[in-house]
Amino acid sequence: MSVRIAVAVAATIGAGVLMSSAAEARPEMVGMRGDNYEPGTIVVRTNERRLYLILDSGHAMRYPVGVGKAGKQWAGTTKIDGKYTNPAWSPPAEVRRDKPNMPDVIPGGSPRNPMGVAAMTLAGGEYAIHGTNVPGSVGGFVSYGCIRMLNSDITDLYQRVSVGATVVVTR
Repeated sequence: MSVRIAVAVAATIGAGVLMSSAAEARPEMVGMRGDNYEPGTIVVRTNERRLYLILDSGHAMRYPVGVGKAGKQWAGTTKIDGKYTNPAWSPPAEVRRDKPNMPDVIPGGSPRNPMGVAAMTLAGGEYAIHGTNVPGSVGGFVSYGCIRMLNSDITDLYQRVSVGATVVVTR
């Protein structure tokens, strides 16, 4: 699956959405022992359906996420290569095969846009960590390989990480 994000950002709208929902974020500070990740690393544990932002050698912020459904999961190490607020979305070929009536582009801000209020693309262009307009899907095996977060949580994470941050996805 290829995530193609058309950056249809109305800067003031996107910034307003990010700022207004930051107070609603629900990350938890948790202990993180036994792993030697650098601070700022994002670790996604698909079997737990949790994303961890490493703060230091013993602590992380933990967020619930939706992950790849059966046959769509992946594991590996990559980097964040782009950050976008209110992104438009163009369905990749794999999604089009499954849902042939889907429009070519779904504008940012549309309730039908699966990217939510923000997205951080991962190197290689295939996947992203993004929000969702279907909050009930967070916590499940639901995507084509992307990491899906509540809009309030992607807003919080978006503000904490930079382009170039390492992302480790494990099963």
